[in-house]
Amino acid sequence: MLSQYMHQIESLGLNLFFASIFFFIGMAIHDVLKKGNVPKFGRYIVWLVLFLGCAGFVAKGIIQMTWEGTGVG
Repeated sequence: MLSQYMHQIESLGLNLFFASIFFFIGMAIHDVLKKGNVPKFGRYIVWLVLFLGCAGFVAKGIIQMTWEGTGVG
């Protein structure tokens, strides 16, 4: 039974891995911005870039699930 769902388990594990990587990157950036006395505008730009990277990853996952569900991919 486990071998039947191996692809789904691998996909879930990979997505959780990337989510944890984004979390740790966010924590590292927060620490660097805090210790570097970065101005507010610079902080907003950094967080915007990090958010857009995260949003792109989530959008890719949603598009991939949609296409696989309709049989395109």
